[in-house]
Amino acid sequence: MKNGESKQAYQYALISVFLWSTVATAFKISLQYLTPEALVFYASATSLVILFLVLLYQKKLGLVLPHLKKNTLLTLTLASINPFLYYLVLFKAYDLLPAQEAQAINYTWALMLAFLSVPFLKQKLTLADIVAGIVCYFGVLIIATKGEPFSMNFSDLSGVGLALFSTVLWSFYWIFNTKSKADPVVSLFSNFLFAMPLITAYVFFTQGFSVPELNGILGAAYVGLFEMGITFLFWLKAMQNAQNTSKIANLIFISPFLSLIFIYFIVHETIYISTLMGLLFIISGLIIQQKK
Repeated sequence: MKNGESKQAYQYALISVFLWSTVATAFKISLQYLTPEALVFYASATSLVILFLVLLYQKKLGLVLPHLKKNTLLTLTLASINPFLYYLVLFKAYDLLPAQEAQAINYTWALMLAFLSVPFLKQKLTLADIVAGIVCYFGVLIIATKGEPFSMNFSDLSGVGLALFSTVLWSFYWIFNTKSKADPVVSLFSNFLFAMPLITAYVFFTQGFSVPELNGILGAAYVGLFEMGITFLFWLKAMQNAQNTSKIANLIFISPFLSLIFIYFIVHETIYISTLMGLLFIISGLIIQQKK
């Protein structure tokens, strides 16, 4: 592969990392104006429109119907997890926790995926996985107890539980996703297409619809565009152009630290030393797990 293509891979990856670093801040600001349920609805609707336009531009709309006919049950399963359940749980966690805590805990999903792959994908659990698990979840404990891991005095047990549950849902999404052989953009659009009726029904029967504030709509549009939508496409382009995908993938470890800067200056959260310590444990654990 040419050096130009490799350089382009880094450019796409860094754009993705930057955009994903902003979403924790966007979640927290949006939740000041919208309930978690409403945020899932408006963000998912935005992402559905964006992905439709991408497919239109790529001239792939004709692939959607054959994909849905061939993979109806799989698409419904994936749609139920992402965006419906995953983002509902994640946004509820962000509603209860400081952004710095929720986003740090959410980064342990890669480790959860490794653990769940043992029973569901018949993969082997290695010593590196076990050590990584101990290191990562000790980091979660440091963050959740604000630096007093042995006190077991959690700042918000429900919020921490939801943040950890979101990693389980995201891992299941990728486990089920291994069964899909479709174009990734077609598959993602189909998920949102199937999920919108589920999300709409859930919001209607649980809280109903009301006219949201403009700031809430703008926040949801940002989340739908950059968390659920086109950032995924940038990352996909980075992987496709990469000479070494593991080096590109390592760039994602910049994201949580960059995210803390946005959280501090925009959300005005005081960043705790315990958050930085816990995050270092989490990233160290993920690196140990990845090195296997």
